[in-house]
Amino acid sequence: FSPRDQQRDRGEPALIAGITRAIIADYAVDQRRVYVAGLSAGAAAAAIMGMAYPDIYAAIGVHSGLACGAAHDLPSALAAMRQGDGGARRSGETTWSDMPRRLVPTIVFHGDRDTTVNPCNGDQIIAQSTAAAAVELSKTMQQSQVPGGHAFRRTIYADTSGHRLIEHWLILGA
Repeated sequence: FSPRDQQRDRGEPALIAGITRAIIADYAVDQRRVYVAGLSAGAAAAAIMGMAYPDIYAAIGVHSGLACGAAHDLPSALAAMRQGDGGARRSGETTWSDMPRRLVPTIVFHGDRDTTVNPCNGDQIIAQSTAAAAVELSKTMQQSQVPGGHAFRRTIYADTSGHRLIEHWLILGA
């Protein structure tokens, strides 16, 4: 959660991006199929990578994590986990305008009863993703239930041609 580990070309994101680039080059990977995903702290890292390196990742997956910039140290991370970040950023940190802009297709999963990482953090990740869109996105919501399983609410954000770019799955009762 160190600010230097939430920026392009610095700290852990630079290392992860470097590893990703090396794998793409060494194994002739189709860059249109390079994804990053994580759970909890790994989800926060995936959100950071999507914001800092939209030119490398085709899409990100975030399960019960924090938005990029939600915390700057362990106490603020614990507070953000409980109640979200409130949109606060510390002065002197990289702003989103300093980073390359591209909407990275994003899927977010969260349980509505998560007592470790408040579900509002999923909303904040979605807000960051939609803010990166250079076009208007339509929003549709549906609620259903998996046979024999949890109910869910899915919100889909699509471009004007109907192409899905962002999905937010809230698992009810989880």
